[in-house]
Amino acid sequence: MIGARRSIFSRLVAGAILLSLALLAGLWWLTHETVSTTLHEAAQAEVDVDLAGLADIYATGGQAELEARIADRIALTPIEGSAPHYLLADDSGRMIAGDLATWPPLDPTVSESGIITIGANSRGFARAVQLGPDLRLVAARTIDIEAPVLSGITMVFAAGGAVFVLLVALLGRFAAFGLQRRIERINLAFREPQGAQGLAAAGTFDGDEIDELTAHSAAALARVNDLMAAYKDTSEQLAHEIRTPLSHLDNRLVKALAQQPEAAIAERLAEARAEIRRIVQTLESLLDIAASKADRGDRSGLAPVDLSALVTGLCELYADSADEAGLQLEWAISPAVMIDGDERQLRRLVTNMLDNALKYVPAGGHIAVTLDQGPVLVIADNGPGIDPRDRDLIFERFYRGRSRDGAASGSGLGLSLARAIAERHGLALTLEAPTKGVAGGAVFRIAAAP
Repeated sequence: MIGARRSIFSRLVAGAILLSLALLAGLWWLTHETVSTTLHEAAQAEVDVDLAGLADIYATGGQAELEARIADRIALTPIEGSAPHYLLADDSGRMIAGDLATWPPLDPTVSESGIITIGANSRGFARAVQLGPDLRLVAARTIDIEAPVLSGITMVFAAGGAVFVLLVALLGRFAAFGLQRRIERINLAFREPQGAQGLAAAGTFDGDEIDELTAHSAAALARVNDLMAAYKDTSEQLAHEIRTPLSHLDNRLVKALAQQPEAAIAERLAEARAEIRRIVQTLESLLDIAASKADRGDRSGLAPVDLSALVTGLCELYADSADEAGLQLEWAISPAVMIDGDERQLRRLVTNMLDNALKYVPAGGHIAVTLDQGPVLVIADNGPGIDPRDRDLIFERFYRGRSRDGAASGSGLGLSLARAIAERHGLALTLEAPTKGVAGGAVFRIAAAP
């Protein structure tokens, strides 16, 4: 399955949630500001109407009537709306009537309005007017209702927003899960090409974009499988056509040697047979390299292999050959190192690496084989090492190094085949840098590909 942290669908769902939160925050802010402005405008309208009525009372009934009406309004607690507050004062601000203790910082000469403090914990909207040469009036309406109203709006948005975001997350995840399964079907077919047939059955060209992608992917995989099958058939047929005449030629050479020709002729015939075997071996190596490269990433046909037992058996087998060549072969193998692979190919991989070490390390040299969990297989020696100019060439086909006697040997396909087999199993074969302070030597490392 696609990892949640890397899945584009998870990122889309997360993006939808963040966008929903941003929209909710914006809508909350807009509602908050609209309600706050509306409450302020309502308080302002009430104050203006109140002042207009009181001014009319003063004009028709005088100051005494005005004081009586102010007292009546203060005594009357409104069922709806905010409570009124007044201050009738002389021009110096001394209270004549009302319930406001001090004159607020408002200029009555210009009918100034604003938010004032009422008592210890209340706020209100107020407007001051000049009624006469030595008489001024301020009327106010509390806006304390604003805080609980806005708090309630916030709570509603928080609760509703949580439900909305949860629904977006659930619906988005449900939709993304369906898309993710369809994309995973395509990825699985590419990881395991034998599943292309099932992919073809799932894909149509008349569905949505994913269906179209599925159909194109199925067609491409089917084409690749056909090409690979044709390639393998052609390779096997070509190998058969080459091996057959070479086998016939080898049989003729055997018959010629059976007639006991002269020593010089017999030597040439033996050399010809060796050359035939070298050609056949080169042909088989090239086919194995091509097959391993073609199967790279294809997990079909792989089975659990006890790499510890395989490497141990080969080291024990090569111990005698190392002794005969005057070499010291040591190995340290961790138990139960398992890998999904082709046992025959893995055996050939390790064999090629050991052959390579025995071929190039001079007598008296040392070869060390270590295997750890991972798996990590290291084959190191203290031989002449690899020329820095050749480090990028040794894995190329037909590159041939110098053996112990200084002559070029082999077909130059051993390391190339070893790397191809390693890549077939998801491993990387690399030549490590020489150990600091140690002269010469080559260190080959086989581990999981990065």
